[in-house]
Amino acid sequence: MVFAKTVQLLSDDRKVTFHNVTEEVKKAVSESGITIGIVSVSTPHTTCSVCTQELAFDCCVTGLETLQQDFIEALQKIMPDCVREGIYLHPGPKALAFAELHDEDARGCHNTDAHLRSQLIGRSETIAVLDAAPDLGSFGHVFLIDFDTTRQRSRKLRITVIGE
Repeated sequence: MVFAKTVQLLSDDRKVTFHNVTEEVKKAVSESGITIGIVSVSTPHTTCSVCTQELAFDCCVTGLETLQQDFIEALQKIMPDCVREGIYLHPGPKALAFAELHDEDARGCHNTDAHLRSQLIGRSETIAVLDAAPDLGSFGHVFLIDFDTTRQRSRKLRITVIGE
């Protein structure tokens, strides 16, 4: 049996957004009626990632949990924020022209850091379903991370449960 669901999320403007989607994943597994199998959690957006991680509970002045802020700072060491033109080769003139045809402004195109981070982390997670629940262990939570800080955006999360 296969069960699929899409969840809409709204990301923040000007900062990396961590959406804790654990309850949505648990609800989808419950709605599916599947007791053993897998749940795939993914996003179609090329500047977002899906991952599992524990909660840190403590927050920084940025509003992020400490573990989330540590993660962002670690990524910035290998993929710095795109704060000005010329940091990355992308976007070039052809990419900017293509974006303009699709109502994207030049600032919105300068999100190469978000694309690289998404590519490194990945856009999906597959989690075992055991006893009609996602097997996340004692501390695991599922997050959709939107690395694109160019503007507020609507994002899709796809949840697909496969099993019996």
